[in-house]
Formats: sequence, C-alpha cells, structure tokens
Amino acid sequence: MAKSRSPQRLLFPRLPAWERDAQGEVLVARVLFPRGPQGQFDYRVPPGLWDKIEVGMRVRVPLGPSDRLRVGYCVALMHEHPQPQQLKEVAQLLDSQPLLTPQLLELSQWMARRYVCPWPTVLEGMIPAGVRSGSGKRWATVLELAPGAREKASKLQLSRKQLLALEHLASASEPMRAEELARAAGCTLAPIRALRQKGLVRARRVRLRTAVVEQKPLPARQEPFEPTPQQRQALEAILQALRQRRHEVFLLHGITGSGKTEVYLQAIAHVVSSGRQAIVLVPEISLTPQTRQRFEARLGRVALLHSHLSDAQRSWYWEQIARGQVNVVIGARSAIFAPTPQLGLIVVDEEHESSFKQENAPRYHAREVALRRGQLEGVPVVLGSATPSLESYHAAQQGHFRLLRLTQRINRLPLPQVKLIDLRLVLHPHRASSLLSPPLQNAMREVLQEGGQVILLLNRRGYSPHVQCPACGHTMQCPHCEISLTYHRQDAVVLCHYCQYELPAPSRCVECGFAGIRFFGWGTQRLEAEVQRRFPGYRALRMDTDAMRRPGSHQQALEAFQRGEVQILLGTQMIAKGLDFPRVHLVGVINADTALHLPDFRASERTFQLLVQVAGRAGRGDRRGLVLVQSFTPEHPVLQCAAAQQYEQFAQTELKHRQELGYPPFGHLARVVVRGPVAQRALAWAQQAAQRVSEELRAQVPQGRLLGPAPAPLARLRGHYRFHFQVLVPGEVPLWDLLDQTLRSLKPPEEIHLIVDVDPVNML
Repeated sequence: MAKSRSPQRLLFPRLPAWERDAQGEVLVARVLFPRGPQGQFDYRVPPGLWDKIEVGMRVRVPLGPSDRLRVGYCVALMHEHPQPQQLKEVAQLLDSQPLLTPQLLELSQWMARRYVCPWPTVLEGMIPAGVRSGSGKRWATVLELAPGAREKASKLQLSRKQLLALEHLASASEPMRAEELARAAGCTLAPIRALRQKGLVRARRVRLRTAVVEQKPLPARQEPFEPTPQQRQALEAILQALRQRRHEVFLLHGITGSGKTEVYLQAIAHVVSSGRQAIVLVPEISLTPQTRQRFEARLGRVALLHSHLSDAQRSWYWEQIARGQVNVVIGARSAIFAPTPQLGLIVVDEEHESSFKQENAPRYHAREVALRRGQLEGVPVVLGSATPSLESYHAAQQGHFRLLRLTQRINRLPLPQVKLIDLRLVLHPHRASSLLSPPLQNAMREVLQEGGQVILLLNRRGYSPHVQCPACGHTMQCPHCEISLTYHRQDAVVLCHYCQYELPAPSRCVECGFAGIRFFGWGTQRLEAEVQRRFPGYRALRMDTDAMRRPGSHQQALEAFQRGEVQILLGTQMIAKGLDFPRVHLVGVINADTALHLPDFRASERTFQLLVQVAGRAGRGDRRGLVLVQSFTPEHPVLQCAAAQQYEQFAQTELKHRQELGYPPFGHLARVVVRGPVAQRALAWAQQAAQRVSEELRAQVPQGRLLGPAPAPLARLRGHYRFHFQVLVPGEVPLWDLLDQTLRSLKPPEEIHLIVDVDPVNML
C-alpha cells in the first residue's frame, strides 16, 4: 500500500527543483524538541529535501548560538514565512516515512492540552523507543532508478542483462540491495555496476530491517458462530455505523460469558473485508495470547503491541502496521497509537480496567484517547465490559453513548452461584490462620476429584506483606519509601514493590536481635505454598508479575492450564478477567477486603468489578460454576451486590453517592502531587501551588473545590516526600485549561517535582 501523504503536503503543488529557486518559493518546517527548549521553532527546508520531508518525521536541526544539531519532530510544513532567509536550515531527515499520521499528530495536540503535558513529551510517549531508535535495523546501501533513467536508457545501447536488471529495479516496490537485484535479474554484479557508471542507477544509504518477529503457524481456521438474537441486534447496530463510515460510541454491556468477543470478531471481519484496519485494546498482557489465538483463527495474522515485546519486535510490528500489511492490531493501552493508515474500528475490551490509565507522563487514559481518535478519524468505537465504568455507564444513560445489552450467557448457561464466607466465623482467632477456609477447601477437593479446575484470586504479591518482631514490635520498612517490606520466600528476600529495594530475609530482628521474627499477612506466594501442601496430588501454577517475568511466560502458563496440565491457577488480578476455560468449575476469592477500604473514592467500584469479573471465569462449560468469596465484612453492601451480580443496583447507589460529592462522572477531578527530598520544602511548594490554583478557582469557577494539600497516602516514595491536593470542578468546566494557565508560571527548584494527573485512577 502506498504511504499516505499528509494534508499539509497535498495542499501545495510541487514545482521542479530548478523552478522553485527561480520563483523564490520556500518550504518551512515547524519543529518541536523532545528534549530542550519548549515551544515551536521554524526551519527552512533545503530544496533537496522538499520531496522527502513530511509532517510526522523527525529531523536534525541546528539549535542555539553554537548550532549544535538536535533531534526534533516536524509538526507542520508551510510555504510562507515573514523572514525565510533568516531561518536556519534543516540538516537531515531521520525517517524515510512519517512516524505519525496527521490524525495521530492532531491527537497528540489534544492529549497535550487534555492531560496538561508538554506536546513533545506526548509525541515521545506515542512512539515506541524501538521505533525511534530503529531497533532491528542496520545501515545498508540500496539502489534506485536515477532521475530521468527511462529517457536516458532509450538512447543507450544496453545489454540484455542490463535491461533486465533495470526493469526489475523499476518494477520493485522499494529500493533493492545490489545482491538482491542481481539475484532477481539472474545476473552477476557487473551489469549493475555498468548501470551505475552510466548514470541510470544511483545508490543511497538506508536502514534495512534485519530482525523480524518469528511467525508461528496460524491456528486452524474457525468459522463464525451463529449469533444469538441479542448478539445479532448489537452487531447490526455496529455494522450500520461501519457501513455509513461514521463515528459513534457503543457501550456493549454484556454479562460474563455472554459472547462480547463474538460481536467484536464479526464486526472486525466486516472492517477487514472492506480493506480497513481495526485496533483492539485489552487491559492485561495475560489476555493477549488467548485473544491473539481467537482472532488469528478467524481473521488471519494480527499484530501485537505490548510491553513484553523487545524493541526490535515492536519496531517490526509498527512498520507492518504503517504499511497497511496487518489488518488487526491487538495490544495494551499504547496500541491505541498504532499508525493504521486505514482505520475502520476501535474496540476497547474490559473498558472499565484501571490499567488503561498511564501512570507516568503523558498520564493519559487509553479509553478517553480511543474515543477522541475515533472522533478524529470518523470511525465507530466499541467499549465492552460486564461491569462498565461508572463514567461510561453514565454517558450511556445520558445518551452520549449507545447502550447495547447482552443479558444472557451463550447457550443460556446459568451465571455461577456466588456464596460469601464470613472469615470471622471459620478462622480460629488463636491459631495460625489458613488462607483457605474449610468450606473453600472442601469445594476445591470435590471439584478436583471430579476432574475440574480451580482459580484462586489473591490480589497481593509476595509471601507476606508485613515483617514484624513480636518482641520489640519493630516493622521492617523500606528506607526510601514509607512502605512495609514484603517477604518473598521463593527468593529469600524482603522487597519494596515500589522502588525495588531488596534485602536478604532476616532471621533475627535488626533492632533487638530477637530470633523469632514473624511474617504476617497473605500474599500469592504464601497461597501457592499452602495449596501445594494441602493438595499435593494436583499441579498449581502462580500468575503474578513476579512469576511472569520471562517473555512468553503468560502464554505458556495459560496454554498449560488450557491443556489440563495445571489444575489450580492462582494469582493476582491478571487472572480475573477475559479468560475462558470451560473446565473451571470453582473460583475462590481469598480476601475480598483487600482493596475495599483504601482511601480512594473508586475503591468500592474496583472491588465490585474485580469480584464480578473473576466470578465470571467459573461455569463456562456444561456445569454451573461455584464462586466462594472470603471476607471479614461479608455484610458490606458492595460485596452483597457483587455476590448477587446486580450491576444496575450497584451503579445507581454509587452514582448517587458520587453526585452528592461532585466526583466523576459529575465533575472533573485532577490530582496535583508535589514531591522532593526535603519534606518542608516539598510541603511549601505544594502550599504555594494550591494557593495559586485556589485563587484561580475563586475567580473563574466559584463552585469548584480544592482539597488539601496534605501528605499523600504513600507519603514517601523512592526517597521523596509527597504532598498532594485535589481539584474538583463541575463537568462542563475544562479543568485542564485552568491548571495549565495556573501552574505553567510556577518554576520550582530542580529537586522539586510537580505532577499533574487529570482524571486520576490511582489516588495513593
């Protein structure tokens, strides 16, 4: 597929190079620097680059009095400038084709404004590091036809092999190395050297790809399933928007096991059949292998974009996507920036997931970026979930999104039975507690003896999250963070999960020397050890970020579970959603209270979503599933709603509470964090920033609120003290503009960092 030209290029017809200078025409590139001075800088493009430079490419240009060459992004091309002769010239083009399409460039501008982030930082965040560095490529000399080669050739006496080589080069879709041309023409290098000497062929240095992704054989072809009446109704609504090529947002609210993926697949099949591309976002990297297998069985080869790929692999996929050689892109949040030249549909699966929010600059939410990209490119966006985010559900209620419902499981399978287990009644207060209550142990034993499989969820890593001396009461904490160190028995270390500070596991108290140091609390490693001790005849497999570090480990683990080689799958939230295994008859939630009482207004929503999602892994075969949820507070309304799988009841209650407090979706929220190595200075700057924002709020948005500043819940991280404040404004107020105007003038000292997080997900 020929690469598309940016709109800025198409607006201006090109003249031959010798005519441009005579008419005094100029071409000016507007450049942003990812590192260095803020702002936009204009450079004159030399005539030799006029036919090569495009918006979205990187350039090397002189900067400052010393004219040191710096790398920047070309974000606009212009034919007019008040003083073109005073401009410095572009020294070099770094890319042979744009890294960003014009639509992605416009999206990056929106993100910079929406998330109060410098535009160059957004550009760097959109393009993978491996793409920017040219990972998996090497410099090579390639050949191409010289200008006017056809006319010259008609006047020269060329040998048959020279003519053959010339024809092969003329018909090639891209320049060729001399060895490749010789093989294609069936000749030696001598005729090719002769063509160069006669000025018919010219050489240039380019970077050619050497590393490619190993392509596994495609799975057996699978035909589409006959949709249920509800699936057909949802699919027809999406297809109507696709046929009309118009932007519309659909919220596909389907209970677990209702066949949302089948709706995605059939909609994407329509997109692919019309020569367009689709982007599918999934929240967890653990979902990628199973999602990839399903999509390749139906749609052929897909491209993957996620953090477990090497730089060379990401670069290779990026190139394939940009050339239009891949129809379907699957990946985590950064896949929303895939450079698809013919985008037709965006799908955000499990749209409620917090992992779609980026935690460092640019702090974007992939769901919101997907909605904006769909709007810019005029394509439909499908948001799918069994437990939609309250923001999306409220938007559907208000008519901004079109709500599509799937209320029945495929083949009318019943939802699993969910039972709450009160740990206060089943655990002995004076004995070492077990992670598995007697009812859960009995249910596991019954399912395993019948040949079924079990999933156990504990959303906390390590063996014990709390190391304390019973003699003096000393608790081991990270010296850089005000966080308890977590004991990892497998590696015999205590570890900080925030800064990775690590020590050998102590045998004595570091304060008083007492030898009876204790490890408290529950983590996935401890759960694994107990499962292996109580069920020695069955293989258990742990999935968390500690166990799934190696590339391909997610896929290997899930394939082993799918084949039945593993009977008990246990881990953190990465096993709680999207997985479809028909032999899972039992799901156990070890502690439903883990995140319920965090100082975060979304704690109830997250707990409800996690419990309903993990419950949905059970009973997808020919037997009704059972879900046992252990809790010390089973009477909590959120747990009661989750056990009954009453999403509407939960949403109505929680939305009413949010509206009373003015929290999203009824208002915009931003969190400003100030951190520094000295607590007093960090607090002083937090107070100064809060005072500035408070003054602007009183002047511009009297109904807005500012909470804080106060120490952050995680008051010290990686050696820095942290203070934060929150800004709440009504929903119609563009909060990001207010913060940008207010905070831009603040110039904190180098050791003080001011972080703005618009629409924060993590409040810790």
